[in-house]
Amino acid sequence: MSERVIAPKNRGFLFLDSHPGGCRQLVDEMWQAVPAPVTGGGDGPVALIIGSSAGYGLAATIAGLARAGVRGIGVCFEKSPARRTGTAGWYRTAATAQLAQQHGRDMVFLNGDAFSDAMKEQVAGLLAERFGGRLDFLVYSVAAPRRTDPDTGDVYASVLKPVGSPHTTKTLVFDEHGVPEVKEVTIAPAEGDDIEQTVAVMGGTDWERWVTFLANRSLLADGFTTAALSYIGSPLTAAIYRQGTIGTAKGHLEATARTLDELLGKSLGGRAVTSVNAAAVTQSSTAIPGIALYVGLLRGVLGSAMVAPVHQLVELWDQLTGVRPLDLDAEGRVRLDTWELAPAVQNAVAQRWSTATSETITELADLDWFSEEVRRLYGFSVPGVDYTAAVEIDVPWPTPTA
Repeated sequence: MSERVIAPKNRGFLFLDSHPGGCRQLVDEMWQAVPAPVTGGGDGPVALIIGSSAGYGLAATIAGLARAGVRGIGVCFEKSPARRTGTAGWYRTAATAQLAQQHGRDMVFLNGDAFSDAMKEQVAGLLAERFGGRLDFLVYSVAAPRRTDPDTGDVYASVLKPVGSPHTTKTLVFDEHGVPEVKEVTIAPAEGDDIEQTVAVMGGTDWERWVTFLANRSLLADGFTTAALSYIGSPLTAAIYRQGTIGTAKGHLEATARTLDELLGKSLGGRAVTSVNAAAVTQSSTAIPGIALYVGLLRGVLGSAMVAPVHQLVELWDQLTGVRPLDLDAEGRVRLDTWELAPAVQNAVAQRWSTATSETITELADLDWFSEEVRRLYGFSVPGVDYTAAVEIDVPWPTPTA
């Protein structure tokens, strides 16, 4: 037993520990927020969710289990408890597995490098042995700083930089006392092979490799459908995001979707799409200059009208499974971000952005909500959790039942 009281300790948006009880409660909240399942009895479709422990990947996992009744495999890369607590994703995965079991969903979680062929082999083996040798859905939601090419051993590193020229933007930080500050930062442009490296990590190469790997082993069911989760975002953040190195990678992801869609349509009557999700507070997004400020202002404009990630992913699963028609834009993308990019919303956010300073930010943005959301990523500030009580940190990785 390794029980102790866990107090939040952070450096900016990065917390050094996570809270198992808070992570468990958060997962339960997300599950409870999902509308009743639309499936009948019997086994649900088999799904593979790559990047299942955090952000939109976690939302896809919970929405798939609770709404679409999927069974299958989740893949993520998390650190186990040791000198410090485990990562929040470790505890969220344990909680998700427990809920899946309670609701009769056969869901296996694998911890390791999703970019590696060894992980692909492990998944292929499980699909063949445990899930009837046929995969119905693959959701790809990977946000990673680097990737090792399985063929060459080369290591690629992604960067968050503008393309062509330096970019100066407002950004939100909190000082050591938690006081918000609006600062200007200038980000140097991509140089050398920054763009190619970022595309190699965050583009569609690994997604396509997963689909090809499983197809070559005859593990894709007729009508197999795959979706890669993406983001476009506001014009206010475009220079560092959609028009920057990461945006170039997202463009590659969308081009990959079109290629896969044609191939799967011909071979299996299947589909490949990108799903453009809307803004949310995630561990990945808080690292991008300007995004924290933008999301806080967006919440200031919309309040509770913001659509939570798990509700967005319910909509995606409903479209993927045929509960609702697949609704694609001209580029073949599912758009779950229309509420965020509505002209009236963007105009209101832009007005607040232009006048945002350290003195005015608390009036313009919902910083209480934003701060709470950041803390919740690590299992803190979750209602119903006693943070003064000792909690077991040595939570085991979930093992599948027979």
